[in-house]
Amino acid sequence: MNESMFHQQTGINIQEKANLIWSIADSIRGLYKPHQYGEVVLPMTVIKRFHDTLLPTRDKVQETYQKVKHLEVKEGFLQKASGYGFYNVSNFTFERLLAEPDNIEENFLAYLNGFSENVQDVLKNFEFEREIRKLANNDKLFFIIQEFNSEKAYMGPDRITSTDMGYIFEELIKKFSESYDEEAGSHFTSRDIIYLMTDLLIAEEKDVLIDEGVAKTVYDQTMGTSQMLSAMEERLKALDAEADVTTFGQEINEQTFAIAKADTMIRNSDSNNMRLGNTLTEDQFEGYTFDYCISNPPFGTDWKSEYKKVKEEHDRGETGRFGVGLPKKNDGQLLFLLNGLSKLKDTGRMAIIHNGSALFSGNAGGGESEIRRHVIENDYLEAIVQLPNDSFYNTGIATYVWVLTKEKPKHRIGKIQLIDASNMYEKRRKNIGSKRVDISRNCREIIVKAYGEFLNKEYSLGERMVESKILDNEDFGLYKVTVETPLYDEEGNIVMKKNKPVADKDKRDTEEIPLKENIQVYVEKEIKPFNPDAWVDEKKTKIGYEIPFTRLFYKFEQPEKSDDIAARIREIEKEIVKSFEALSGEEVKVNE
Repeated sequence: MNESMFHQQTGINIQEKANLIWSIADSIRGLYKPHQYGEVVLPMTVIKRFHDTLLPTRDKVQETYQKVKHLEVKEGFLQKASGYGFYNVSNFTFERLLAEPDNIEENFLAYLNGFSENVQDVLKNFEFEREIRKLANNDKLFFIIQEFNSEKAYMGPDRITSTDMGYIFEELIKKFSESYDEEAGSHFTSRDIIYLMTDLLIAEEKDVLIDEGVAKTVYDQTMGTSQMLSAMEERLKALDAEADVTTFGQEINEQTFAIAKADTMIRNSDSNNMRLGNTLTEDQFEGYTFDYCISNPPFGTDWKSEYKKVKEEHDRGETGRFGVGLPKKNDGQLLFLLNGLSKLKDTGRMAIIHNGSALFSGNAGGGESEIRRHVIENDYLEAIVQLPNDSFYNTGIATYVWVLTKEKPKHRIGKIQLIDASNMYEKRRKNIGSKRVDISRNCREIIVKAYGEFLNKEYSLGERMVESKILDNEDFGLYKVTVETPLYDEEGNIVMKKNKPVADKDKRDTEEIPLKENIQVYVEKEIKPFNPDAWVDEKKTKIGYEIPFTRLFYKFEQPEKSDDIAARIREIEKEIVKSFEALSGEEVKVNE
């Protein structure tokens, strides 16, 4: 499906279906508070998606089940009959459930128990059986099933693609999260950002992928509803229809994990590759490496509760994921950067979203700086792209896509590309939470072009502009040196101890010196003229790394001249007077 068709289709399906489903939830108002609606609508949507997906092969599964039900191993036969890696052997459909209203609870539970074990594993994460009993006891279960069985609520993959379904789930989770005053954006990333990330990941090897065919593994360490994984699969299959793409993901939230697993099953991918657990403390993919890592981990979120286990792994040094360094406990985003790097093949590529603090937070020698030092000195960092503000559902702050690889193309070795795409967007007609702008296809193509050409250059699209800068790895490093000033006695002489000057602790200072400069030359030129007796305590010198993105792209604007401002004010006054005279019919005298 081409992208314009995709957007047209999804636009209709998402709003229609998500609004319909949420309106069904309104029927349980009173029994459930709005922030609890998700406890019913999310599992019901998953169940209905499974139900409608299996409808065309239902009779075949029933016939097969009668033949093989006595066998000890029957799963393969039933999967073949259903056409998927899951099935349902019960006699019920939603239509048949509604035909027996008096037995709706018992029959619905029997229907759910008819699903294959992998579906039942998904449903367990919703803890839905408790809600079924609550709905039945309050005479709501029949109505809910009836509404989900309407023609408008049909969710088979013949009419709703996996991409559409992902969007519908996202919209429902957003409504659920907003009702709960929870961070909706912690569950998903908007599709325009995901497509930019996927295109940046494949840009350098697109031609090779087309020529040689695609056989790739993709990993998302904070997968939410798995939309980054399905978008990456979609992108790779657009290059090669026969692409062999295997997706892997981990998610901490049980409900979003259940949705991701359900979505993977309906896409006929291996749902065992979707794992539940905290990525920082329960790595479900220890020892695995992947061709691509793509993720939007939480930022500005503390990791105090995970500290003990993370510290244990840090203490293992190179054999652990976090041996390089630990960031401050109030923001664990750089731990996800390290985890992602540990999961990359030697030829692997990663796109990960960070906020601004990942660029510069922490002191030289501290955890954050040491993580940046590790990434830059090992030449893993290819590019950083600043996104437009207001691109995400739950935050309007500046955000950045980092592109990393363990095997840079020759022309990128020793270099880092910074791309300011903060002005490359189209305004949305309707805001969604904090999201006020979209990176349209045309905008994305300009950004990807700037990345691919790897030049110091500006690119424009109408009034919108992208700027690319290429710098050496060393440009981001600095020496943090301690500058000492001697202690003087009452006569103004330097106090000596063991033939060395004693430092005046009150006058101790630090200087940040670019890594490309010689420390002694810098001291002679920049410090000695003002403090001739000063010296650097070399034992205290530390190397730090930071990426001063904003400063590098700062453009000085000449302030407006005072005469011009005064003239503009006079013109405005004249306009105000004219308006007043027109309204009042009186003449007003203005002092020139």
